[in-house]
Amino acid sequence: MTSTRFAIGTHILTALAFREGEVVRSSDLAASVNTSAAFIRQVLMQLRKAGLVRSQLGKGGGTMLARPSDRIRLDEVYRATSSRPTVALHRNKPNQRCAVGRNIQPSLSKVLARAEKAMLEELHGVTVANIVADIHR
Repeated sequence: MTSTRFAIGTHILTALAFREGEVVRSSDLAASVNTSAAFIRQVLMQLRKAGLVRSQLGKGGGTMLARPSDRIRLDEVYRATSSRPTVALHRNKPNQRCAVGRNIQPSLSKVLARAEKAMLEELHGVTVANIVADIHR
């Protein structure tokens, strides 16, 4: 099962960047994402723990970016919202009496580590401000 939290986290941060300096309610973010405010609050908690957003409590409360959008890189969003590798290995241990079964996981782990590293490097080169600029085009 794949997670949408990275995409939703990026969506949230981009929506906040559109309203930079304003406090935005989770219900408004939920309307933009077209999901429940409860789910948005779960993702916001992950983003807050990573230092990407901050919250204001009380009347008129909500969330805003913790720093300028040009200083929030997408690899940070990925790390904040993704709890497992992009591609998982077998759930059950392969047959160790089979040459393929005995060697597939170590071999595949090396490939997947390189792929994940390449993806994180690509994400590191993109900021939330870049996404905002792309949307404005």
